[in-house]
Amino acid sequence: MSIAVDRDQAFIREVRRIAEDIAGPNADDVDVNARFPSESIDALKAERALSAYIPERYGGGGVSFEAIAAACYELGRRCGASAMVFAMHQIQIAAIARHLDDAPWFEDYLRSVADEQRLVASVTSEVGTGGDLGKSIAAVTSSGLGRSSFEKQAPTVSYGAYADDLLTTLRRAPDAEPGDQVVALTHRDQHTLEQTGTWDPLGMRGTCSPGYVVRAEFPDEQVLATPFSTVGTESMVPISHILWSHLWLGIATDAFDRSRAFVRAQARSRPDQIPPTAPRLSQLMSELSPLRAEVSSALRDFSEVADDDRERLSTMAMILRFNNLKIAASEQAPRVCQGAMSVCGIVGYKNDTPFSIGRHLRDTMSACLMVANDRIHQTNAGLLLIAKEV
Repeated sequence: MSIAVDRDQAFIREVRRIAEDIAGPNADDVDVNARFPSESIDALKAERALSAYIPERYGGGGVSFEAIAAACYELGRRCGASAMVFAMHQIQIAAIARHLDDAPWFEDYLRSVADEQRLVASVTSEVGTGGDLGKSIAAVTSSGLGRSSFEKQAPTVSYGAYADDLLTTLRRAPDAEPGDQVVALTHRDQHTLEQTGTWDPLGMRGTCSPGYVVRAEFPDEQVLATPFSTVGTESMVPISHILWSHLWLGIATDAFDRSRAFVRAQARSRPDQIPPTAPRLSQLMSELSPLRAEVSSALRDFSEVADDDRERLSTMAMILRFNNLKIAASEQAPRVCQGAMSVCGIVGYKNDTPFSIGRHLRDTMSACLMVANDRIHQTNAGLLLIAKEV
């Protein structure tokens, strides 16, 4: 076995332990109280999981992207909110690590994440853009003296109040076009968060994602030189869809496992009969299997793109491929959860049984809203009109 494979497997085992022993037992309380899953994130920090994807030359764990995806799945099986916080942090780390372009400040920043296990959140959505992440209203304003500032009104900032740092999308300058975007990294002592709403949602309650007006002042060097158009298409968008789909698959898998446990319990009580719910369980498996296959296939397609060939991720065929992953996973996962509730009946509907599916269903219902599927369909429609191959 190679060192790299050994390292990946050890990492996944440790995340699975955290999911089983810490995230799972606290998941219902996190959900009921809409509170940050601090126990899970603290445990991940203790195992240096927040820097797992950072290359070893910067002090990180150097695990593969496949291992990060597997970790999102394991956490998703036990606590969707914990998995989402972990996934979104890793998305920001990947966006930086894959687009450094010999930027000393950002190289040092990755070292500080590894040393201090800093938690990074993103500020990408913005009031007034209609949900289009490829456009910004807020802009980087340079003082001309080596410092910059911005003010951005964000309708949601997941776990923003608990993050050490924020990665924010902005127009390059006040006179730049809405699509001429960059990302800026600011520390907690360089930005302020003025909360503009509450967070009492249907699902994913532990992500703690109210709206904020974000204001920041920081050195110019904390703006990543690589345009966001490149960072987005080559890293942030496909990686988001892949990691999100893994955690949604994890949630759906646990819902299926609970329904299977319910059917098995029925079978034990009447060992001479096949439970009437067993055929429905079989039907549910036929819903889960395509989701597993799609998620696995997308991960493989992304991983096969070499580092020196990342521009291929900007092709229309690749954009369509990962957009369709997001649509498929976000629609199929709640269907699986709803099917699991149908198998379990009233004990799946209730919140106080070992077969409860309510949290799973509510968490997966948020999936279609994370970059709204309608907007993705609109993007796909435009691409399909001109794409020669898909």
